[in-house]
Amino acid sequence: MLIRRSTLILPVNVPRFVEKAHLRGADAIMLDLEDAVPPREKASARRLIRETIPLVSRGGAEVFVRVNHEPAHLTEDLHASVHPDLDGICFPKTESAREVEHLEAQIADLERSRGIAPGRIELSLLVESPRGLLNLETIAGASRRIRSLSLGPEDYCLAIGVEPSADGAELHYAVSQTVTVCKAAGIAPMGLLGSIAGFRDLSAFGRAAARARDLGCVGASCIHPDQVAVLNRIFSPPPEKIDHARRVVGAFEDGLRSGTASVQVDGAMVDTPVYRRAQHILGQASAIADIEARKAAALA
Repeated sequence: MLIRRSTLILPVNVPRFVEKAHLRGADAIMLDLEDAVPPREKASARRLIRETIPLVSRGGAEVFVRVNHEPAHLTEDLHASVHPDLDGICFPKTESAREVEHLEAQIADLERSRGIAPGRIELSLLVESPRGLLNLETIAGASRRIRSLSLGPEDYCLAIGVEPSADGAELHYAVSQTVTVCKAAGIAPMGLLGSIAGFRDLSAFGRAAARARDLGCVGASCIHPDQVAVLNRIFSPPPEKIDHARRVVGAFEDGLRSGTASVQVDGAMVDTPVYRRAQHILGQASAIADIEARKAAALA
């Protein structure tokens, strides 16, 4: 079970963001070489990656680098980013399995040449266009490194020619399709059913995250530290749900020992699917507790 509720994206070339990133409580930090870095500054930003990875990981967060899609930048981005203490590469604007296979080969070569265990570097993919969405199934199966995949709401809205709406209705089909394909492929679906840009309106941001969660997403990215706590809360089961799951598991297992696979909890029937959902909630809560313990130990 992959738990990565919050991924804080920050430009690697802005020192004040880098210096405090480890204090923000995010499950992952994404150092951006793509949209947040102007073209004229990309070369100097690459030179900062190696020294920045250990700085932002001090709070126990995983560390990713979002590279540029364009081949002219991609190779240099990878050479600057693939190091033993990096957790993964985020590849934006993914549109085909062939692109992922080429990326996989480049990362594998760097792992071999730098003494990194084969397959150590994870892939997190961003699909941001109708073409990418249509190719989603083959993209998801293009590499064993892929552990998460998300729809990029801003670029996707641009590609289909609409403005992001308050309720994210224009993203409903695309996010649902992303969740379906990811679940079938054993990949974690990430994302928002709404815009990532409105960092001042935390209530609207929380609603966008909750809508995505209710469709099956398990985490999302954000661009402001204040959004981190929102994502961590939305993508964590609340205490009352965990307590109910414990009672469901206990009652069902008592029933099995008594020879029945159908019991009642709080006036509702509990059968095998309900029991398994409760087990999943308890597993999720346990994994989140482990992540929080890891972050606390790192800060201590």
